[in-house]
Amino acid sequence: MATFKGFAMKKIGETGWVEKEVPKCGPMDAIIKPTCVSPCTSDIHTVWEGAIGERTDMILGHEAVGEVVEVGSLVTKFSPGDKVIVPAITPDWDDEAAQRGFPSQTTEPLGGWKFSNFKDGVFGERFHVNMADGNLAHLPEGLSDEGACMLVDMWSTGMMGSENADIPLGGTVLVIGIGAVGLSAIAGAKLLGASKIFAAGTRPISVKVAKEYGATDIINYKEGTIDEQVRDLTNGEGVDSVIIAGGNLENTWKEAISSAKAGGTVSNVNYLSGADNVFIPRVEWGCGMSNINIKNGLCPGGAVRMERLAALALVGRQDPELLVTHKFRGLEKIEDALYLMKEKPKDLIKPVVLLDLD
Repeated sequence: MATFKGFAMKKIGETGWVEKEVPKCGPMDAIIKPTCVSPCTSDIHTVWEGAIGERTDMILGHEAVGEVVEVGSLVTKFSPGDKVIVPAITPDWDDEAAQRGFPSQTTEPLGGWKFSNFKDGVFGERFHVNMADGNLAHLPEGLSDEGACMLVDMWSTGMMGSENADIPLGGTVLVIGIGAVGLSAIAGAKLLGASKIFAAGTRPISVKVAKEYGATDIINYKEGTIDEQVRDLTNGEGVDSVIIAGGNLENTWKEAISSAKAGGTVSNVNYLSGADNVFIPRVEWGCGMSNINIKNGLCPGGAVRMERLAALALVGRQDPELLVTHKFRGLEKIEDALYLMKEKPKDLIKPVVLLDLD
């Protein structure tokens, strides 16, 4: 195969199919044939909001499971034909940021996010993975392609939100936004030992899965501000940890900070777009001295992260496939799945596209 077909961002606000040369495989790299892909809200922000700036004919997508087609001469853990989980974030593991413990930020801020940012993504017949031994994980028996595809970004990001939230054993947690990332954060909060988990959202399918993942209380933001409802439900105390996985820049941060106890943590995993600034309320934040901490991070990638998330799924701690509400088949259906993610009908959490490529 000299060339391949992929679905791309032509420019801000425009998508279409493109044909490109198959990428070359470096000595530490791999070429992958996707078997399952999923569009992300980040793709919507990128194309229709221009959140990361202009991109021209860049193949979209960063969530995939696939089959190894080619490996470089220095790759030792993978061979052609292996089924693999491909993390959305593929760091440069020899970079100094990785050595300091921040691999998602290698080479520059968000530099570990390469697919559909700095290079072509996974929505095509082939894609390239740098540092294959450090950035691929074998797909284990017993884990479906669809379930594994939810690990690479949604679960990894959501659970990072819970990890960063400093949840004490038996602590109380608020998750704002219960799309796929917020739902994964709920699953993570339960695994980390939270007691009460408040989930702020209204979509019936998401509410159902939130409860299955461990939410104890559902907060309908249409019935009043989130922070006032949290205070009412906690006898005025607030919560130990807040995870922002959705919302807007004007109100959400105020509600998050106003929901947290002194010494609490607000952990953001929401992709902030649509405005130049984030509104953090001065008074509610104690004029900046309230001992309410704010943390953030980019989805952790790498082989070990994928292996550990897969292990959680395999032993039944949680079921990532509950996030999948719509399934498509065939390369051409990638366009339909992406536009479904853009439209967000009420019965949608995540779509996947199953591929049978030559």
